Amino acid sequence: MLKKLSLCILFLSTSVVAQDKVMIGPTAVMSVADTKLSYEARVDTGAVNTSLHAFDLEVEGGSEKNMKDNIGKTLHFTTENGSGERQRLSATIAKTSTVSNSQGRETRYMVNLDVGFHGSEREVMVNLRDRSHMDYKLLIGRNWLKGKYIVDVSEKKLIGPVAPISILETGLMFKTRIDTGAVENSLHAVDLKVEGGVDDMEENVGKMLTFMTENEKGVSHKVRARIIETSLIRNAQGSEVRYMVELTIGEPGSEYKVKVNLRDRSKMSYKLLIGRNWLQGHYLVDVDR
Repeated sequence: MLKKLSLCILFLSTSVVAQDKVMIGPTAVMSVADTKLSYEARVDTGAVNTSLHAFDLEVEGGSEKNMKDNIGKTLHFTTENGSGERQRLSATIAKTSTVSNSQGRETRYMVNLDVGFHGSEREVMVNLRDRSHMDYKLLIGRNWLKGKYIVDVSEKKLIGPVAPISILETGLMFKTRIDTGAVENSLHAVDLKVEGGVDDMEENVGKMLTFMTENEKGVSHKVRARIIETSLIRNAQGSEVRYMVELTIGEPGSEYKVKVNLRDRSKMSYKLLIGRNWLQGHYLVDVDR
């Protein structure tokens, strides 16, 4: 019993810690405040330290024989982002770092720079190296992530329980209910007409369908789409079979193809409902947003 209680306490404390951290993807647009440049950065949990592309390094009164003798001296260097924008910087050498990689071992200078999302950068120790042959000129290591971030390699985005969603085929924006309890997306549709249709809905799969849809502002649009399949929906009113079509749906600029079932939602507050088949693999839902 005591062991189970200890495990529960450990789980709860871990959850609280995780909730205090912010989710970040495997890449992010970040800035180095001293440079006023933006970088597409690689977030690398395998790297101990953050690393910045630097070349033409010059130490004031520096020793060429032993890099450690230069700790505390001023270092001048040039950095460049992925767009080719350059900036000359000066910083005090804080320490040196010996790094082992596939090319062998190398010693790098480390300086303190303000790194992070634009406007909220914070000081972190950064090693300097020539990253000209690498895709990412800024690499974010564990020393920047620690205590503040959780890395989600699936690059899921956060979305609230209600969000403005676009359907490209309609040219309309919908104030949309995000519903993790629903398997499928559902769109308001009336005046459904199947081209060459028959009474048996299953036999209409593959045929073209036209219908009218309307957003919450009363703006309507006629849509023509192919019936992909039918879907049996069970709810408090019983069960019904609906046609499913494929439409391009998403946040403006981030739409993608997904299946949608069609039904008359005229009596409902939300004319578009987003279910798990749109969310899965792409979004995390935060009901506090």
